[in-house]
Amino acid sequence: MSTGGSNNPASRVASAATNRRRLISAARAAFARQGYASASMDEMTAAVGLTRGALYHGFGSKQGLLAAVIAELDAEMAGRLADARRAAPDPWSGLLAEGVAYVRMALDPEIQRIMLLDGPAVLGDPSTWPGEQACLEQTISTLARLRDDRVIKPLDVEAAARLFNGAALTAALWVAAADDPLTALPKAIEAFCALAEGLLAER
Repeated sequence: MSTGGSNNPASRVASAATNRRRLISAARAAFARQGYASASMDEMTAAVGLTRGALYHGFGSKQGLLAAVIAELDAEMAGRLADARRAAPDPWSGLLAEGVAYVRMALDPEIQRIMLLDGPAVLGDPSTWPGEQACLEQTISTLARLRDDRVIKPLDVEAAARLFNGAALTAALWVAAADDPLTALPKAIEAFCALAEGLLAER
């Protein structure tokens, strides 16, 4: 009996994974170029030689495909934020650098269009997305260490983390939607840093 082709479970899994990767890549390009509303499912699937059925099978809907694209972008953003954190001289500077880097990403065309403009309109409040939840946990952990070391005030770290991340997210959303994002960016960063520094303990 042949073990190749579509009768082989391992082959089917590999094929499904390949199709998923191709559809996410096509959707990411289309969403960035045309926006979610204007991107055609038929054009996206045809571009990679697949059918709408493959899209529905893998993602359930166009909205599910957007969620998969956002998850991919989220993972890439997390890597860039980690780089910013590691490059800083101390944990507080690292946390602040991470927040500033997040706001700066609002100028990235893909992130601006997909994550910050279309994503919230289609998928709802970004603070509830899995990537944002992971980021919140990271911020809570960092602030807990900073509180224990008396770098920040003796605050509830979950409350502080939610407000810190919320400020960065709101700043990024504002920059992305601004008529002139380049002009809005330094204003947003300045205000974000001023708010964040209010967490610091008195010296």
